[in-house]
Amino acid sequence: MILPVQKNPEYLPSYLMHIQQLQQEFTRFFNKPATKTYFCPGRVNLIGEHIDYNGGLVMPVAIDLGTYLFIAPNDDNVLRFRSLNFDEILDIPLVNHFEKTDNNWFNYPLGVIHHFEKNGNQISGLDIMFYGNLPVSSGLSSSASIEVATAFALNDIFKGGYTLLDLVKLTKMVENTFIGVNSGIMDQFAVAFGQQGKAMVLNCETLAYDQVPVELGEYLLVIINTNKPRNLAESMYNVRVQECHIALDALRKELFINNLCDIDAETLYKHKHLITDETIWKRAQHIVEENDRVKLAAKLLNDGDLVGFGQLMYASHYSLKDLYEVSGKELDAIAGFGKDYQGVIGSRMTGAGFGGCAIALVEKSRFAAYRKDLIKFYTKEIGYAPGIYETQISNGVGPLVLND
Repeated sequence: MILPVQKNPEYLPSYLMHIQQLQQEFTRFFNKPATKTYFCPGRVNLIGEHIDYNGGLVMPVAIDLGTYLFIAPNDDNVLRFRSLNFDEILDIPLVNHFEKTDNNWFNYPLGVIHHFEKNGNQISGLDIMFYGNLPVSSGLSSSASIEVATAFALNDIFKGGYTLLDLVKLTKMVENTFIGVNSGIMDQFAVAFGQQGKAMVLNCETLAYDQVPVELGEYLLVIINTNKPRNLAESMYNVRVQECHIALDALRKELFINNLCDIDAETLYKHKHLITDETIWKRAQHIVEENDRVKLAAKLLNDGDLVGFGQLMYASHYSLKDLYEVSGKELDAIAGFGKDYQGVIGSRMTGAGFGGCAIALVEKSRFAAYRKDLIKFYTKEIGYAPGIYETQISNGVGPLVLND
């Protein structure tokens, strides 16, 4: 799901005013108010990129941008989908089987409903409106946000009895089988289980996780949108997944492992002779070393060493650039600028790459100057301006309460 940021990215409307405005829009669409409202955040991965489908550790946080879902039942046995971000609408009779339609935005909630019914749950007609304030094609998990929001709403309204983990697994299945992207479970897990002020250290193989404090102190977590769209289903994402499978198969000639992240960098180098293709070796090197970086990052955050954590961010970015080759001139320009800028202690691409967003840890007193100078630099280098805004580490999916 691709949900653009609000018209003025420098201004985030107040929480209650935002909700009230959305209720008005729902009434405009359907001539009645919504009876249930929900919010599911997007996510930023602080470190641990392309690890989720390799059975290792990732470190995502939920953010305060995401997807708003407003919903009400209807007596027409019809599903009606509307979005404040897109002109396309869908009115479709409620049946027990749905199929993906082109690349339309409503495939994401439709896929969730398809799997919800496939699992034996019965639903009735619904009028549904979505609004998202995540940047366009940014790699901040807008698809997971809308999927988990929809699944949470269905489970709540129709008493499905799913646990939050069940909903995470269901929405990952939607992404893999209905949408057709071979992603791991990190995005859905992060937007469901996020906690304010904490980063999640998630084992993508076992789904065991810890929450570690992110004490930013005098620093801000800043998102920089390259404004270069990317679509995972049409990118090289699935190619990288296959390359990791090739590396794993090669290592299994001597190692009894289920995933690349079952070994550390020392073990990988001892078995380098098993991977003869240089490209496949680079992919494996990034995955294994990145997994080791997440382990160290968790220790540094627990110790309150934000500067040391920032250095790992740079190491992660350049590994993604040189070994995994999923960066690009836009993301590299942002990370490179931060490395040499006073008051920035860490910067890297976040998400799958091929465009999308970078993040940075920026000293509060330097943020205004950083923003101004980066826009100038990036515009000169790339030809257009980036979007730059601070974010807060937020809680995961849940209901919203409308005030009168």
